[in-house]
Amino acid sequence: MQSSAFALSPSLPSFHRSPSLRTRLTCRALAPAFKFDPIRISASSKLPSSSDAVSGLSGSALPCRSWSLSSSKLRPWSGVQHFGSDPQPDRFEVRAASVPETAGEGEKSGSLMKTLQLGMLFGLWYLFNIYFNIYNKQVLKAFHYPATVTLVQFAVGSVLVLFMWITNLYKRPKVSRSQLMAIVPLAVVHTLGNLFTNMSLGKVAVSFTHTIKAMEPFFSVVLSVMFLGEMPTPWVVGSLIPIVGGVALASVTEASFNWAGFWSAMASNLSNQSRNVLSKKVMVNKEESIDNITLFSIITMMSFILLFPVTCYLEGVKFSPAYFKLAAEQGMNVKQVLTRSLVAALCFHAYQQVSYMILQRVSPVTHSVGNCVKRVVVIVSSVIFFQTPVSPINSLGTGIALAGVFLYSRVKRIKTKPKTA
Repeated sequence: MQSSAFALSPSLPSFHRSPSLRTRLTCRALAPAFKFDPIRISASSKLPSSSDAVSGLSGSALPCRSWSLSSSKLRPWSGVQHFGSDPQPDRFEVRAASVPETAGEGEKSGSLMKTLQLGMLFGLWYLFNIYFNIYNKQVLKAFHYPATVTLVQFAVGSVLVLFMWITNLYKRPKVSRSQLMAIVPLAVVHTLGNLFTNMSLGKVAVSFTHTIKAMEPFFSVVLSVMFLGEMPTPWVVGSLIPIVGGVALASVTEASFNWAGFWSAMASNLSNQSRNVLSKKVMVNKEESIDNITLFSIITMMSFILLFPVTCYLEGVKFSPAYFKLAAEQGMNVKQVLTRSLVAALCFHAYQQVSYMILQRVSPVTHSVGNCVKRVVVIVSSVIFFQTPVSPINSLGTGIALAGVFLYSRVKRIKTKPKTA
């Protein structure tokens, strides 16, 4: 269905004399019968034939106006020109322009597609996280070398980055020397954050590691005050209380608790939030800024280069039959260790990429809420898969901590109004 919009433009001529009564009667007699159709109205000019000429008219005869209404294609309305004379410059036309109503439907369908794409990205984000944590935990449980496992993850990520750049799936960036030097500190803390996370996952349950990692907002606020001078609002400080209290309650009642796993997760929080603070403090030049996906890709490759000598020094080369035999004693053969390590590494890089893709489409607050929901999904799925024993008090502490994280993501955007004199 189409709606019509009308525009007026000059088209009516000026007549030198007014038609007589007899002329008007003749025009009426010559006008055709009306055919009604609400879709089209057009004006046409029709002259009387010589046999019907009216006596008394001299010079130019007045053209007779007839109106026809039909359902054929729309045409502009035009006034009747003075017969035998040039058209006047100041005339008015009424034109009917068709405006398709499908334009609004197109916008709705486009918005629906964007919503579906965003929902799919969130689903992939959660799914990749679940697979990463489950397979990573299985590998670390049988292969007790977190530095080597972390190095493999960075190696697979670096290969994927190079593949995307070579095949132009993602545009290869042009990075200056100054940018690389600014990214190095970010790569250092990124490497430490992932290494400490894998150390914690190898020592305690997945659910407990992610419960401790719920304290990331606490470290973010403390580091922002220390290095950026950003004072938190009372609302933010209030939201930190349930986070700290919930983590403490969950830690006291955790069946798999040990200090090595606890402090590794805490060190991971400190490292990851240091990366965020450093990115604000170092990457401040807007002219040299790069997008998040490119930044993550460069950091991944740098992390592999930084961790390689450290891994060789701390753990040596562990891909030998003797070490795989030890893993087999834990219930995983060589093929399972290699396959699940590869899948975990692919999921690790994939969920990071998807996370940045989501961040490009939504606000940071929405992304923070989604990250909080992601942590809940990972904790619940790991408890179900590994059949982790969880007491009611432990569940309560985890729930309080996650509720505090959600509250923090909501109140973070509240700004205190400056006091007026």
